[in-house]
Amino acid sequence: EIWDLARQGKVVPFLGAGASLVGRPPDTSWDAADPKFLPNGRELSNFLAERTRFPAADPRDRDDLAKVSSYYADVSGRQRLRERLRELLNRRYPPSALHALLATIPAPQVIVVTNYDTLMEQALAEAGRPYDVVIYPADRKDFANAVLWWRAGSTAPEVVPPNQLDIDLARTTVVYKMHGTIVPDTAEWDNFVITEEDYVEFLSRMTTNTAIPALFYHHFRDRSFLFLGYSLRDWNLRVVLKNLSKYLASRGGTRGDRGGGDSDMEVRPSWAIQRGPAELERILWGNRGVHIYDVPLEEFTQEIAKERSRGRS
Repeated sequence: EIWDLARQGKVVPFLGAGASLVGRPPDTSWDAADPKFLPNGRELSNFLAERTRFPAADPRDRDDLAKVSSYYADVSGRQRLRERLRELLNRRYPPSALHALLATIPAPQVIVVTNYDTLMEQALAEAGRPYDVVIYPADRKDFANAVLWWRAGSTAPEVVPPNQLDIDLARTTVVYKMHGTIVPDTAEWDNFVITEEDYVEFLSRMTTNTAIPALFYHHFRDRSFLFLGYSLRDWNLRVVLKNLSKYLASRGGTRGDRGGGDSDMEVRPSWAIQRGPAELERILWGNRGVHIYDVPLEEFTQEIAKERSRGRS
């Protein structure tokens, strides 16, 4: 079902932190001096905490990337935080089987990524598929009411008001970097939503509909969502989902007719692939009309690849 809809361009993949860790060897530690794979959020947070002697009354505070990043920026400066993130993330990490699978989807798609790496872009390039990139410019206060848009193949972005973004989504695949990204060729355009203050500003823009371009909201209206590598224990994701709620369970009038009386609108399913969700997460996903598949992302990727190989491509 998921692959059938995806190959028709009727699915919007959302890639969270876990998506960048697919294929990482189990029970291995990330080594900042010789990284073979990307760090997870806890490892990155602990690394930054060590560099600033983060004063944690509760040891668990060292695992809070937003809190630690805020302290790092206060102590060492925002510019140094950006430089440090670039040192760690701007490496040629190989795309995973999941990224490669998404890159084979034949229809144009909007892929929403909340990671800072470029694995999805690399996979699309390796598959020979042109793509545009749109990012939220957290580090450019001079572009506070805009997004940055790279057309396929361009080396510099266009600065566009979010509700004036004009891309033909029927013909163009777009990677939307909701929380910023590194830009491999130049540090000039690196942007990161990473500190507590960044998230507050981002969420404020979401409430005024200036964080996500209107073009994407329109695209979301009649498509399913596929959440890959997320946990609803992350309150930032819960707020994002709240702003997307009218495109989730409310479709088809299932939770009150918010669509102007169009109660006959087809209900689109949405899914979250998450291994071992807690009971609270099951409830939170369910309240948003999202079906959980309790399997590892690696297993999910293998099963979808089998569907594709059976001729459904």
